[in-house]
Amino acid sequence: MLKNVRLQKVLLPVLMVVVALCSSCKPLDLSKKFPHAKSSQIFEINSSPEGATVIYDGKKIGVTPCEVELPLPYNIPVVNNLYTNNKRNKVLEETQKLSAMTFKFIKDGYFTGEETIYPNANFNYNGIYYPSLNNAFIVSVDYPEGVFHEMQKSDNENIAYEKDPTIVAGEADNMVSRDNPGGTALERTIIRWYFDSEPRGARLYWRVVSSIPSIVKNTNELYLGTTPYEETRSFNILGLTYENSRDVQIEIKLSRPGYIDQVKRFNVRQAIDQQEISSFFDLVKKVE
Repeated sequence: MLKNVRLQKVLLPVLMVVVALCSSCKPLDLSKKFPHAKSSQIFEINSSPEGATVIYDGKKIGVTPCEVELPLPYNIPVVNNLYTNNKRNKVLEETQKLSAMTFKFIKDGYFTGEETIYPNANFNYNGIYYPSLNNAFIVSVDYPEGVFHEMQKSDNENIAYEKDPTIVAGEADNMVSRDNPGGTALERTIIRWYFDSEPRGARLYWRVVSSIPSIVKNTNELYLGTTPYEETRSFNILGLTYENSRDVQIEIKLSRPGYIDQVKRFNVRQAIDQQEISSFFDLVKKVE
């Protein structure tokens, strides 16, 4: 279980405007009215066992255990002053539903699971009073700071890799290394490299640009050849895996005397999916 999970309350602005009956009532924009209001929160996320990839809002945000700062859902109900208690409670329920945060947990060999957290939403009439905003009250919406998920082991050891069904089961985290060259499916994946330019005859250089330098190192420029350039080759970047390839880029630089150098970057994961890194460079002459 996640230890020492703090359940401190975070004030998230939710607007309750007491207004006279009108034909239409629209939510007010608080983004500039309350610069002190907290719009994000740090969540402590964990799972059992650890090492699960955490997905939120369609994006990978970390691997358990992790602490991640996330923007909080921002929903502003407008409540008429003649609403009954029952109708106000329905507004609270709707606010909680719209403000829910769902986290997906994925780990090879386990079933994908989800955890949804809901805030405590209350109409706090003793809240901060702003007469300049049509007698508006700021009320608190409280989110827990901890998210925990118990992973369920799959009985099928040959289940497809759920992070990406195109990846062979068991190959996602196999790392390219000097100790076992050619031993991973990643190294055996051959992709096409093709570059051309106008005019031709420009020199090509490439290097690794990594956002995870502790695992995959950045490299200096290496000479490839001149345009037009075509080759089929695999990725033998030390430390690279299918899983972390999204965090690594290949930078291609084109250089020719009398012309401005041009640089383009290609995401390694996308290159693997497309089985190709290719581009055309339209060179621009230097101004004397």
